[in-house]
Amino acid sequence: MNRKYSIAVTALSLTALIGGCAGGPMTTREKGAGIGAVGGAAAGGLIGSAFGRPGMGAAIGGGTGLVGGALIGDYMQGREQEQYEYNQQTIQQNQRTIDRNQRPQRTEY
Repeated sequence: MNRKYSIAVTALSLTALIGGCAGGPMTTREKGAGIGAVGGAAAGGLIGSAFGRPGMGAAIGGGTGLVGGALIGDYMQGREQEQYEYNQQTIQQNQRTIDRNQRPQRTEY
């Protein structure tokens, strides 16, 4: 029974992995979720094998890692967005300064 469970979990994981790669480039949130899920499943499998339940440990660890990784990835994605917006504002301010400095100066006679 344990072998059938492990094969089912592996098949489901591969299906989810392949299906998740169908859209364009991955966001930071998705990368974090993927890294967390893989790391959590590996750690959970190792811990679960100590108790004779590696499949259950991998499933629990994978789910926990998925949630944790997604939360961390979401935070990082938010920080990236803030940095992008800050950079855009800086670029616009610099462009306004350049435009202002390139205007012909009025001379007083």
